[in-house]
Amino acid sequence: MEMNYEVRTEKSFYEAIKSIKEHLEKCKFGVLWEVNFKDKLAEKGFEFGRDVQILEVCNPANAVEVLGKNIEVAYFLPCKVVVYEKDDSVYIGMVRPEKLIELLGDKSLQDIAMSIESDLKKAIQDASK
Repeated sequence: MEMNYEVRTEKSFYEAIKSIKEHLEKCKFGVLWEVNFKDKLAEKGFEFGRDVQILEVCNPANAVEVLGKNIEVAYFLPCKVVVYEKDDSVYIGMVRPEKLIELLGDKSLQDIAMSIESDLKKAIQDASK
């Protein structure tokens, strides 16, 4: 099974960012931090030819639950959602929370990881339309 989940969209890069933020909010996820790597690298004197926006997102209720069960989940938080350009297309995606949780080997977290992943997939799918 794939580690990443991503969807191609017909939206422009900036339209996709706006849309994913709106749909994340509907799923009770907030954006804690974001960076455009193309812009950040340009600030440092390096040119990168395409846009890559990383959004660190969190659902506070989910965070409290998983951290309460296993503090090592903090290594994976907040979740990252990425919007990027590739081959003249725009993609919205993430590393699948269920796969990250599997790395800890803590079976008590599987159900919440599946729920979080389902919510994020819905936000990505809806944002891509």
